[in-house]
Amino acid sequence: MSEHRRKPPQPQGGGRAAARRAQSGSSSGRRAAPRGATNSSAGSYYGPDAEERPYGGRAEARRAAQRSGGAGGAGGAGGSRRRAAPPEGRRGRNASKDRFIDYPRARKYGAARWVPSWRLVTGTFVAFFAGLMLVGGIGYAMVEVPSQDKAAIAETNVYFWADGTRMASTGGGTTRQNVEISDIPPALRNAVIAAENASFEDDRGVDPMGIARALFNMAKGDEVQGGSTITQQFVKNTYLDQSQTLTRKFKELFISIKVGSQMSKDQILAGYLNTAYYGRNAYGVQAASLAYFDKEAKKLSPEECVFLASVLKGPNLYSPDGGSGDNATPEKNRERAELRWKWILDRMVEVDRMTPAERSKIGDFPELKKRPTTDLPGQKGYLVDIAKTYVAKTADISADELDKRGGYKIYTTFDKDRVRELEKAVQKSRKTLLDEKARPKTDTHVQFGGASIDPDTGAIVAVYGGDGFDKNHFTNNANTSGVPVGSTWKPFVLASAMEYGTIHTDGKPLSPQSLYQGNDGTVITDQSGKPLLNDKNQPFKQRNEGPTPWGMITLEEAMEHSVNVPFVQLGIDVGLDKTRETAKSLGILESSFDTGNLDTASFSLGTSTPSAIRMADAYAGFASSGDHYEPFSVTKVVDVKGNELPGFEPPEKKKGLEPEVADNVTKVLENVVQNGTAKALADLPFPNAGKTGTTDENKSAWYVGYTTELSTAVAMFRTNPKDKELLSMNGVGGLTSIHGGDIPADVWKEYMSIAMKDTDKYHPKPFPDPAPLGTVYNPSPSPEPSPTESAPEEDKEKDDRPKPSKPAEPSSSCQPFDFECMGAGGNTTDGQTTDGGTFGGTDTGGTDTGTTTDGTTGGETDTGTVSEGTVFGNTNTGGGNGRGGTTG
Repeated sequence: MSEHRRKPPQPQGGGRAAARRAQSGSSSGRRAAPRGATNSSAGSYYGPDAEERPYGGRAEARRAAQRSGGAGGAGGAGGSRRRAAPPEGRRGRNASKDRFIDYPRARKYGAARWVPSWRLVTGTFVAFFAGLMLVGGIGYAMVEVPSQDKAAIAETNVYFWADGTRMASTGGGTTRQNVEISDIPPALRNAVIAAENASFEDDRGVDPMGIARALFNMAKGDEVQGGSTITQQFVKNTYLDQSQTLTRKFKELFISIKVGSQMSKDQILAGYLNTAYYGRNAYGVQAASLAYFDKEAKKLSPEECVFLASVLKGPNLYSPDGGSGDNATPEKNRERAELRWKWILDRMVEVDRMTPAERSKIGDFPELKKRPTTDLPGQKGYLVDIAKTYVAKTADISADELDKRGGYKIYTTFDKDRVRELEKAVQKSRKTLLDEKARPKTDTHVQFGGASIDPDTGAIVAVYGGDGFDKNHFTNNANTSGVPVGSTWKPFVLASAMEYGTIHTDGKPLSPQSLYQGNDGTVITDQSGKPLLNDKNQPFKQRNEGPTPWGMITLEEAMEHSVNVPFVQLGIDVGLDKTRETAKSLGILESSFDTGNLDTASFSLGTSTPSAIRMADAYAGFASSGDHYEPFSVTKVVDVKGNELPGFEPPEKKKGLEPEVADNVTKVLENVVQNGTAKALADLPFPNAGKTGTTDENKSAWYVGYTTELSTAVAMFRTNPKDKELLSMNGVGGLTSIHGGDIPADVWKEYMSIAMKDTDKYHPKPFPDPAPLGTVYNPSPSPEPSPTESAPEEDKEKDDRPKPSKPAEPSSSCQPFDFECMGAGGNTTDGQTTDGGTFGGTDTGGTDTGTTTDGTTGGETDTGTVSEGTVFGNTNTGGGNGRGGTTG
């Protein structure tokens, strides 16, 4: 049936019959119910042609229902009294009122059921903030301000030698001296307020937005910063520990509110400046003023006041003395301090703590007095610095906070006797070698650095960091980077070739008996055989230190005599990225790589700058047959309550190299001692291996060597005290130049001779015999040129460093692989040398080689002519090899 003919559903109790009865009742004197009161669908029509007239709304429907109920009860023929049911919408609304919280919403459908109403949102916020106020009120009432005197005085940190005896104590509030606010210059007060809390004089002790930001950062696991007012800093320094936890943060909040209501702003500011840490073991403004400027706080100049405000940011990174960590050198710290000093001055003008006219009168960055003598003479200052850095990193607290808290007992790996003997060995060489009065232009500013590592654990046994803090030498030479290691890098190149192979061995390990060209001035080629180019866009020739014509030489011999050319070419053949991976696997930090030469041939010659600690640790991997341990300096830390801090277990063993690779490298380095550049150590009564290193312009010299029990690195260099730039050591001690095989090796020998006598701890034993390893590349050497001149047994890098490899451009003259310059048939063709490489001509009978050799034809010797490095080889039909060219 079509839609328009379908009858509407008949309602209960009515329909058309009901309508007729209603009309009949009306005609007999009864009042008819209002239209629609019977819920009949027909009730909305007067007739077939009547216009539809719906009710005006819910209210009208409700009134109609009520009237219908009343009329039916009064006039129905014998009918019973019944109340009409309420509309369905009304029932739904009543159902929603039955719940205290209408969520999900009863009268909504789909996603709308889950969208809260404005009443629910408003109520939730009101309840939340009411709860916060309740909790805050309870917390404020319960928290009491602790005693300042007990909390403000910190104990010192005590450091112990490896044998458990006391080494040194530092940190804690031992130099605190409180002063009144009247003795603190207004310039210092204004500088601190401008830099740290511009609203200090108006706030109530807390910054709600800052607290919210700090709590949000803690919830995310980020660093907490930027949420503390001066009042909160005062509370933290005086009453609480320095932990970054929610519990301590809430305590700090409530105590700060109470302190802000109970103490004046002058009392709070004076308390903060009297409890803050300024570096140089100075707690409080008076101690800091004496430590940095040797005057009382009330006599500080505006420039000096702003400096103390600057260093409050964190002395470890802002004190020009330097601090703990690679990023806290004196140079970097001074740069940061000067930038913050200028920023605070500008900030003071910005927040009306200084007028522009007063700002214009401020002088230069103030001069600091020399750091005073401490209770850390000699090497103790460097040992504490190393241990403090390790504790701060492992326990996840800053070095400044470690000093502030105090009360820790820190047990180190440092061997008291080994430290003393290493210092004696350096001082003996200095006394023997240097005479600053007789040779002031060459013997001044000479520095030494050294470190010893236990190969079986990675423990730092001893260091030599310099003359000592008490001699105003604050840079730790054992743990600083910036001194190129030179040829002590070559073992990493060789180990990489044994580990990964080269392009010539299809990735199979390369034997140290492989032959490489060693002649001075040899052109270095990329992995496709094309010459690398230098800065002048010419084929790059690698230089040795001397012109000795080594010819084809084994890698083992090249290591013995520290010949540059073979290892530069080997580094390219292996891939410089592989060498970097090998160095990293042995503990060399990627941050110490020479990024300026990261992808150039010179990288293989040791342009990188690892510390002495890291070099000793890397060579310890050779001594332990490839096992690597991260260097560490602390075995246990106990806090003031006697609790041992977690995380100070010895580092786990990792695989640095395959055992056969490490043992073969050791065998090669033993030959360096027995027959090569470190031959001065051959008479030691225990097996030892090592490598010498000297860098470009003789700016540094190294010796890194090891036994099975101890790995030690010694560095020697010379620096300009103003800019810390390296200076040449040519002429030092009256010597033409300094090599790794003399002074550094002498220090190593002097120290190790005594260090290895302690048989209770060190038991000299031979290195393991290496298993045969690797493919021999170039097993049959080509004939070599006649020696022309003897050379020193040490190498230096030259300035002629190559760019990243790309092929040489063709020229009008014959170039490598230029077939237009080659002969055909029986014609005679010249062999030509191109920038150190030689290429012979070709005829029917054979090919000229690029090395010097006489070819014979039928017993007759063919001889080429030599002219300025180019040799032309003449060949006869059916002949053998003509004489090829070599570089002149």
